[in-house]
Amino acid sequence: MTSEITIREALKSEHLAVGQLMIEVYSQLESFPSKKEMPEYYDMLSKVGTLTENERSKIVVALSSAGELWGAVVYFSNMQDYSSGGPDFDIANASGIRLLAVDPTSRGMGVGKSLTNACIKLALDNKHKQIFLHSTKLMKVAWAMYEKMGFERSTDLDFNLHGLSIYGFRLAIEDNA
Repeated sequence: MTSEITIREALKSEHLAVGQLMIEVYSQLESFPSKKEMPEYYDMLSKVGTLTENERSKIVVALSSAGELWGAVVYFSNMQDYSSGGPDFDIANASGIRLLAVDPTSRGMGVGKSLTNACIKLALDNKHKQIFLHSTKLMKVAWAMYEKMGFERSTDLDFNLHGLSIYGFRLAIEDNA
């Protein structure tokens, strides 16, 4: 029931809550490295708002009609800012998505898809021709959603981070308006 979802750029005052949501979501993934195993990753999540210090990056949130935080994602309008821990990207006319997180209580309501579609729209607004993201096999629901939305595996973007295999995806986009 996506009609109850409000999608917008996060307010600075919401950045801490977004980081906490991301920590909760990622730490609950089965077999995902713990805070003890990847302290720098969890520290980055807790300070996710710092990624928006560059005006080319935004945190996009999904809120319930009551204003509850249902999900968030980081959008990068310049791949040089993507900084996933893998290879550096200098891809022209491209955007990136990182750190999609959906509150466990609002799963199955189209939150992740709505956030991803909002990032695709931002990429189109920036006149970009493609959008990139990374996922892991531990993120089965997100992986399936991305493929259903037309993202294709891009092995040239794969890398390993602290023993965790990270898989690249790309979506060719064009403005059909």
